[in-house]
Amino acid sequence: MIDLEALARRFVADVWNGGREESAYELIGAECPGLGGAGPEATLAWHRDRRAAFPDLRYKIVDVVAAGDRVAVRWRAAGTQAGQFGPVPPTGQVVSYSGATFLRFDAQGRIVDVWSVNELFQLLQQLGVEMLPPT
Repeated sequence: MIDLEALARRFVADVWNGGREESAYELIGAECPGLGGAGPEATLAWHRDRRAAFPDLRYKIVDVVAAGDRVAVRWRAAGTQAGQFGPVPPTGQVVSYSGATFLRFDAQGRIVDVWSVNELFQLLQQLGVEMLPPT
């Protein structure tokens, strides 16, 4: 039996925190959605973009729940904005925010679906982005 919780923890440690691209090719299935495409390369593109903006960004796992072919990971992230983040130029600001990521695995233990929610609004506020309602 495949230990999906261990694979999810490895995904966070190797791909999110370690930048180990070879691990992405072992852990992510070709159909897994990502930034502008699917598969390991699309997932890596998202993480490269995020690391370009926050080179020291690190994720800490708070909770993991595994059931069937799915794993939920609640996490906390912190890092310093040293590069462009969307329209926000580098600020040097340290940010901290939380989120949850839901992974679905295939029978071979590869991630075939990923869905995340996070406190992006809070992150933008920490960067000094002013959110105004439409007039």
